[in-house]
Amino acid sequence: MPTRQIATASSTEENTKSAIAECYSSLHEQLGRAPSLLMAYYSDTHDSAEMSRLLRASAGEEVQVHGASSCLGAMTETGFHSKEGVGVSLWAIDDPEGDYGTGAAVIGDDPEGAAVEALEMALERSNRIGEVPTLVWINGAPGREEALIAGIESVIGADVPIAGGSSGDNTVTGNWSQIANGEQWSDAVVVSVLFPSTQISYAFHSGYDPTDTTGIVTRCEGRTLMEIDGRPAAEVYNEWTEGAITEMLPEGGDVLALTTLFPLGRVVEEVGGLPYYKLSHPDGVTADGGLTLFSNLEEGETLTLMQGTIDSLVSRAGRVTEAAVEAGDFKSEQLIGGLAIYCAGCMLTVQPKMDEVSGYIREALNDQPFVGVFTFGEQGCFIANDNAHGNLMISIVAFSNQPI
Repeated sequence: MPTRQIATASSTEENTKSAIAECYSSLHEQLGRAPSLLMAYYSDTHDSAEMSRLLRASAGEEVQVHGASSCLGAMTETGFHSKEGVGVSLWAIDDPEGDYGTGAAVIGDDPEGAAVEALEMALERSNRIGEVPTLVWINGAPGREEALIAGIESVIGADVPIAGGSSGDNTVTGNWSQIANGEQWSDAVVVSVLFPSTQISYAFHSGYDPTDTTGIVTRCEGRTLMEIDGRPAAEVYNEWTEGAITEMLPEGGDVLALTTLFPLGRVVEEVGGLPYYKLSHPDGVTADGGLTLFSNLEEGETLTLMQGTIDSLVSRAGRVTEAAVEAGDFKSEQLIGGLAIYCAGCMLTVQPKMDEVSGYIREALNDQPFVGVFTFGEQGCFIANDNAHGNLMISIVAFSNQPI
């Protein structure tokens, strides 16, 4: 039976050419040949266009290359890879009996259409046109994630798990990028379709717990929450959080760092009587008392104030990984690696403890290789096969050696 392998490599070298040479050489040494699919996650300090060209040249035309910028760098099974905001990590799978394809398209004014275009390109490159992949992995520019998911589901249906995260940068100033197969963009969606020869499993959850505080969305406009229970949303949220954003109420402003431990949750499903929440992260107060968020809301939805702690954000990634492994009913010795999405807001909040976060994931994956990406929005699939976009979430995919 052909060997299936996953490998990672990382560098905090500032020079993009040197970093890629170091990382790809390590990957090739571990795998012994070019991979089936190569992923790259890097800080915005790197030249993404050069990185895309270098990866294409290193791996060759036949290897599918997928990547995006990630806030400060990335993490792998060997720890948190960021030195003064500089880092790059590569993840690769060698699966001779599997099929993989990567496509990309500029989002522009038609996010659903872009997702369809990127998906169809990926299916063509996998040589599996007309077939349904085991997993869709996605990285796009932030802002229109719900529409990207809708576009993908319009082609392959809602039963295929979609996982990934929105491109991040170091300063939340829009300096993010996406790369695929030698090209580079700042407003694109990159889609990879995975037809692995072995089984995978997944989980999508947060590091937060619900409180007893709830309210109804009575007015919203896309990603701006205007009213909760008929009152200005920022005022209500400030009361709920006992003054967390008081200083921003008079004129508005950025509240991203003030709200990370207190997101707003919505129940998306219940499993065994337990609710599963997707989260929205307030990032700003508008001049008229609204809250801007990183995900869409709808009028009539019930919002629950969620709360987290430093300890819960550190440990929960391991528990979500355990849930992914359990969902596949995999034994520890059957695991070969994984992919992880970890919200950049959470990472920045617990940054001194990121080696612990990595360690919890590594332990849950039985010390197998994984890459963890720090994103400005997270996509994943809940237990009941509900694909969703949320904030401050953790999305995990576990790979096994068990044949499909």
